[in-house]
Amino acid sequence: MTQAPESIGPGAPSFWRWQGRRIAWSRAGDPDAADVVLLIHGFGASQQHWRHTIPALATQAEVFALDLLGFGASDKPPSRLADEPERPGAVRYCFDLWASQVVDFLAEQVPLHGRRLHLIGNSVGAVVALRAALMLQQAGTPPAQVVLIDCAQRTLDRKRLAEQPALQRLLRPWLEGAVRQRWLLAPLFRLLARPAFIRRVLAQAYPSGGNVDAELVELLHRPSTEPGALESFRGFVNLFDDHLAPQLLAQLNGPVRMVWGGADPWEDPSEACHWAADHACIRELQVLEGLGHCPHDEAPERVNPILVRWLEEAAR
Repeated sequence: MTQAPESIGPGAPSFWRWQGRRIAWSRAGDPDAADVVLLIHGFGASQQHWRHTIPALATQAEVFALDLLGFGASDKPPSRLADEPERPGAVRYCFDLWASQVVDFLAEQVPLHGRRLHLIGNSVGAVVALRAALMLQQAGTPPAQVVLIDCAQRTLDRKRLAEQPALQRLLRPWLEGAVRQRWLLAPLFRLLARPAFIRRVLAQAYPSGGNVDAELVELLHRPSTEPGALESFRGFVNLFDDHLAPQLLAQLNGPVRMVWGGADPWEDPSEACHWAADHACIRELQVLEGLGHCPHDEAPERVNPILVRWLEEAAR
């Protein structure tokens, strides 16, 4: 049953109850539009990371964005790793969890009624979009298209271990054992969550420097100060055996389009080119020179026209 959103004030997100937890979300655009867009953020970000995307897409579609469980203004329950016993209130952070959240959100909060659905994800959110698209396809309600923005390639997954240098393979048991420990992760998390450190990371992620401003630093820093933020961090950094994008792409029937920062320091655009060559579902890849891991925020004036064009092409 669709639940009425819990409003927390003008300009603030609404909240939806999912599995007993609060999920933050927002919407914009024409509720009668033929196209519906759902935006899915990446690790450490939130729906606000689409701050420059939503206004452009809202001229063409009804646009929804949500905070994945563990991020943004959504609840951040304790983490439980795959081999740890279940305990009350704890969740196993993983792509199936987040994809189920997306599918349930669409079913309960988004009035599709035959309208075209477009899933757009950045980084880890792109993997979530792929997994959710496959779940929808299996249920007989596939999206009109999936758009991947610098999709996470997950080079540290165990299934890719053979590709790593010998030293990294040798150190892997130590790494996996270390990141399980909350007493080790806590000081590391405090370091990574400092605004000064966030700015240094953004200097890498946004090589042109475009739109690296106080608002961006704040939207990344604020959720890290909330109770439970360490737990979602622990859950994420222990995802050593989960879905890989190529495995999901091999099972998808509907169209996938990709946009990539040519200077992405973390997700090699050459691998995206291999995906485009290997998977028939990928209809187009746009590599944008000089941009990094989040081109939709770094240079929306270059990315938004591509996204709008893809919405129009999906309607033909």
